[in-house]
Amino acid sequence: MARRFFEDFGKGDVAEYGPRTVTREEIVAFAAEFDPQPIHLDEAAGRASMLGGLAASGWHTCALAMRMMADGFLLDAASMGAPGVDEVRWIAPLRPGDSITLRASVLDTRPSRSRPDMGFVTFRFDLVNQTGASVMTMSSSLMLGRRPSGPTA
Repeated sequence: MARRFFEDFGKGDVAEYGPRTVTREEIVAFAAEFDPQPIHLDEAAGRASMLGGLAASGWHTCALAMRMMADGFLLDAASMGAPGVDEVRWIAPLRPGDSITLRASVLDTRPSRSRPDMGFVTFRFDLVNQTGASVMTMSSSLMLGRRPSGPTA
């Protein structure tokens, strides 16, 4: 049963999830299946590119952030999905051995006008590496159920 509801998120709240260390093997495995560009599969190709070395696919970076969100708060929340992602920016390469932390900042909250049982929480997610450098930013609104009223069991 969900323990976090729309009402538990307030404008200005910031939470951090992680860290999680990224391995070469997972970078290559993800790329081989979903984004088989040489820069994500081979160190020499990565070095020869503007990335300067093997780097995770941006889509892999998004998937890692999603997993950190799920483990950090979504699986314990009255999540009802999301209407989409407003913006994703890949700022710096995610490299093998990087230890990443996800910072979730609440930018805004608003109850739904058409569905009184839910509200929207707008987040900015910053994925940072072990040196504090930003690897990725993402902005998205999540739909969260409202806290039920009345007696609780």
